[in-house]
Amino acid sequence: MAKAQHFYGIHAVQAILSERGTDASALWVQDGRQNDASVAPIIALADMYGISVQIAGKDALTKLADSPQHQGVVLQARPKPVGDDADLAALLQDARARQTPILLLLLDQITDPNNLGACLRTAVAMGVTAVVVPKHHTSSLTPAAAKIAVGAADLMPLIQVTNLARAMDNLKQDGVFVYGTALDDTAKPLAACDLTGDVALVMGSEGEGIRRLTAERCDQLVYIPMVGSAHGSIQSLNVSVATGMVLYEACRQRLAAAI
Repeated sequence: MAKAQHFYGIHAVQAILSERGTDASALWVQDGRQNDASVAPIIALADMYGISVQIAGKDALTKLADSPQHQGVVLQARPKPVGDDADLAALLQDARARQTPILLLLLDQITDPNNLGACLRTAVAMGVTAVVVPKHHTSSLTPAAAKIAVGAADLMPLIQVTNLARAMDNLKQDGVFVYGTALDDTAKPLAACDLTGDVALVMGSEGEGIRRLTAERCDQLVYIPMVGSAHGSIQSLNVSVATGMVLYEACRQRLAAAI
């Protein structure tokens, strides 16, 4: 069983208590904030699950969370279980049974927990089926990532696969079309691609992009046209920003197709 961690931030803590309150064991609340409109519902959820609620000073919460960004609440809880290849197959089967077009976000070597958290937040907003990451060379779902995700970490399935390239091969065999983002001569502009069917979108790290083996597994490489790059000012975007742009285009196309 995974060791309990100290999660923090209003939205992250409330999401854990709402979605899996039995995983939590203790809640610390900053002295003087017990009756805040954003904190009182959290205390009520903790009480409902019989979780110990302790009042502590701001500095004590900062030490527990290892961050001053705790927003007055820290929750001791087990990390959310991460899915595997079998869980991914089950998610696809369920989506097909519900006749829901599949939209997967594959993150290749995203090691910054802030970027992972931001990508999870956007994935929830844009209707992503699941976020898929490799088991190695990637950020885990840390309390920092959960804070940045503002609750999305407990709403979005996170799948950790042993081998990303092999997982991509399996997806393609299952009828999922795989697009990879890359600055490559063969890449098409994003808006020129059909993102309305069963689709997986692969995003790489800000510095190196997607790996060569990952790129070779993609059915099509795509890029985000940028006016600034024509003047030599911008060549790449932060991965969470780029992910937001790519997922928005996918969401836009899918909503238009559904009308």
